[in-house]
Amino acid sequence: MRLGLIMGMGNDWRKSLETIKIAEQLGYEMIVTGEAWGPSAIPWLTAIALNTSTIQIGSSILNCFSRSPAAIAQEFATMEVLSQGRMILGLGSSGEFVIEHFHGIPYSKPLRRLREYVEIFNLLISGERLHYSGELFQMDRGFQLHFQRVRERIPIYIAAISPRSIRQTGEIADGIYPIHWPKERLTDLRETLRAAAIDAGRPGDKLVIAPQIRVTILDGTNDEAKWMSARQPLHHYINRMGRFYWEMLERNGFEAEVAASRDAWAQRDLDGALNAISPRMVRSTHVIGTLEEVREQLHERAELGADIQILSGLDGVAEDVRPILESLVT
Repeated sequence: MRLGLIMGMGNDWRKSLETIKIAEQLGYEMIVTGEAWGPSAIPWLTAIALNTSTIQIGSSILNCFSRSPAAIAQEFATMEVLSQGRMILGLGSSGEFVIEHFHGIPYSKPLRRLREYVEIFNLLISGERLHYSGELFQMDRGFQLHFQRVRERIPIYIAAISPRSIRQTGEIADGIYPIHWPKERLTDLRETLRAAAIDAGRPGDKLVIAPQIRVTILDGTNDEAKWMSARQPLHHYINRMGRFYWEMLERNGFEAEVAASRDAWAQRDLDGALNAISPRMVRSTHVIGTLEEVREQLHERAELGADIQILSGLDGVAEDVRPILESLVT
């Protein structure tokens, strides 16, 4: 079983760095951080690179609209040097609300844009001259990205959940970051990626499945409140993050829960929207239970096809989190 952590700056970035160092010492393989409408992920990823030595470091995720492909390549070239070859570029298309109403950029052809971003990024990181003729981007002056390369390729993981995006990920990427993905569908996800990769002339068994998994540990104290807290991320993604997420959950067997939660939220009934999310749905998409049960559930997901599980919900004071991190990784 291979594990990673989602770790933002938190309220005290120094304490967050201490937790990251503990995770590295314990054998966690990846640290990732995302970016939506808060602070930039790039300075924080740089700080992690400078304060660790072995753990892989990834964005989870950067959108493919607010920076140019060359800007992302420049930023990751710098971090690649500082980390001595430990970076992973996590990319996604985000959604029209963030792209148009935070960044002020038209949200158009997200899948095509992702594909061209990946192709241009790979060209620049490899050191090739940039001659590119795409549907959205055309560059023909032969610029090169000059930096002290540790390797000629930086892995790219894509946050994909729709059928078309998953297939494209199999065609162009090195890994996938699914979120709220049911454990029962990990085998299907693997097969879709494998088939798409083979159709594109790539090896079918090389893509890394790295699901983001919310962890909720029950200890007999306020467990009902913790169950409600575990429902909160699902409610947020179903009702406040655009159609892609609730459509994904519908396709994967949770039509009734999605419909009931959305109906309640349309009436601004938060309790109803949360309670519509069944324990079955929480257990399928997250891990919840005692520490021992959580560890067993993570092992189950690894057996079902999760290559490296990126855990969220474990941030906190380093000395408090250490026993949990240590227990889960053993």
